[in-house]
Amino acid sequence: MNKRRHGIRYTNAGDEYFAKRGLQKYAGVWSLWALGVGAVISGHYSGWNLGLASGGWGGMFVATVIIAIMYLGLTFSIAEMSPALPHTGAAYSFARTAMGPWGGFITGLCENVEYILTPAVIVFFIGSYLTGIFETSDSFQPIWWICGYIIFVGLNIIGVELSFKVTVVVTLAALAVLATFWAMAIPNIDFGRWALNIDSNGSELVAGHGEFLPMGMGGALAALPFAVWLFLAIEQLPLAAEESVDPKRDMPKGIILGMFTLLVSAFLILLLNPSLPGVGSYALGQSAEPLLDGFKALFEVGTAKALALVAIVGLIASFHTIIFAQGRQIFSLSRAGYFPTFLSVTHGTRKTPQVAMIFGAIIGLSIMLVIFVSLGAETGSAVIGGTLLNMAVFGAMCSYIAQAVSFILLRKHHSHIERPYRSPFGNPGAWITVIIALVTIFYQVSDPTYRAGVVGVAIWFGVGILYFALVGRHRLVLSPEEEFAMRQRDEDS
Repeated sequence: MNKRRHGIRYTNAGDEYFAKRGLQKYAGVWSLWALGVGAVISGHYSGWNLGLASGGWGGMFVATVIIAIMYLGLTFSIAEMSPALPHTGAAYSFARTAMGPWGGFITGLCENVEYILTPAVIVFFIGSYLTGIFETSDSFQPIWWICGYIIFVGLNIIGVELSFKVTVVVTLAALAVLATFWAMAIPNIDFGRWALNIDSNGSELVAGHGEFLPMGMGGALAALPFAVWLFLAIEQLPLAAEESVDPKRDMPKGIILGMFTLLVSAFLILLLNPSLPGVGSYALGQSAEPLLDGFKALFEVGTAKALALVAIVGLIASFHTIIFAQGRQIFSLSRAGYFPTFLSVTHGTRKTPQVAMIFGAIIGLSIMLVIFVSLGAETGSAVIGGTLLNMAVFGAMCSYIAQAVSFILLRKHHSHIERPYRSPFGNPGAWITVIIALVTIFYQVSDPTYRAGVVGVAIWFGVGILYFALVGRHRLVLSPEEEFAMRQRDEDS
């Protein structure tokens, strides 16, 4: 049976269609906590430190405070929406109910950029750590990337129970490694000498003890995109809604516990890593493996390399969990017909979205290989570690704006929807999220180094919107989130 509304055509696909696209319930509150923390934790190992070059230590600290406020507004908004709309679609589902099919699709497209590119950047950092540990050549890096994708896409395909168990183990291990580093670093730090060793022109102050904000507030704002890396992907938790045993009870707890865990970890790593003798903010602002640099400052080189090998577990935690999210995000949009429906077929017995995960991995890996081969090892690595990171952040910022607007519209137009949890920050928290996300985007666009990445995302959006306008909107399917959204619209009209 076909239905057409406002230029959108729906098909009632029937039981056979959904039988091939089933998911399995398993996750409880601690599995969800681990999924959220594990997705982000790699940002505490690599990536965030590049912001030190933009604003110095003080600038990065101010940027982290601002971004933390944004994420508090976002996560509490999501904590309200996710149990009220407990579908795998997450951000797309929220926006679909609040803003219709076009709003849902564009929001989903923004998240798609984030979840395709974020694991690519993380596996690049994994390769950087492994290159430093095993002293392989730069040209060998693609082998590390390919092996990473094969192993962790494979683990995610085997089954949701194994996937969550691995998530819990690697997340706890990642936090244990960080806790060990913090405990060892605290007695050795010299904050003024090393953390404050960047001058106003970006050069190194050999004696340290520079200004708190060497580049002023402009430098702090320029560091915003890198501070995002300390929290990026915590919002993926609702993608596990249909695999959660009790999403209405557990989802808000998992999100909020995860956010406060990350707040503690983020500010500790920001304080301690640049403050170690022989490390410093200047060198760390150009490093691809900042935690390895920190371990080298604390131990003999051989011991530091062994500890860094253990430390890769943090990167693995994020890579593994975002591969999970990537698969569910593509699965949900495909099941509803926004993406080609073959992408949402799940494994016959394991009930994992294998096609979506493999497809997303191929896209991410292909982008990395094209950049690496066409630009060469040195330039290609810089583009992957910096520009792709900013592309992921740009996509995330766009999705945050859409989710915050969805929260505001859902409260205004769909106040009757049952809300097992209500955000204490309400609409002001959502508006703060929108404002900070817009400021972050502005500073991304203002930086000529990363402007090409923003253009790349714009092309990604353009291709996706063209596909939906010409093909996708005529082939939508009455999936759970679509039926929910249409029912709410009918009740309100």
